Amino acid sequence: MSSDRRWPRWVYGAGSEPDPRFTLANERTFLAWIRTSLAFVAAGVAVDAVDLGLDGDLRRPLAVLLVALGVVCALASWLRWARAERALRRTEPLPSSPMSAVLALGVLVAAVLALVASR
Repeated sequence: MSSDRRWPRWVYGAGSEPDPRFTLANERTFLAWIRTSLAFVAAGVAVDAVDLGLDGDLRRPLAVLLVALGVVCALASWLRWARAERALRRTEPLPSSPMSAVLALGVLVAAVLALVASR
């Protein structure tokens, strides 16, 4: 496929083709983050749909938080993939991402909510 037809243009229109191994590794990392995103969404749905014996007042906020973390993870993982791919094409250092810290904080808050709701 010619590079002028690939999307997003701001990624594929920059630099030159990197070693395919790096591009494929970047895709595998993206897919790992997408699996994490799906796990957050599934956990949020389960908290809301399955009777886990959690306090009703905290159950809904916990479910919403988990689903929101899944959405943030999915969006941020695509942006991370695109920025990394562009850096690979331009032979630049890989960009950093605050996604790990945001997700870690979200998981910490979700764990505290789950502990408080289970009493």
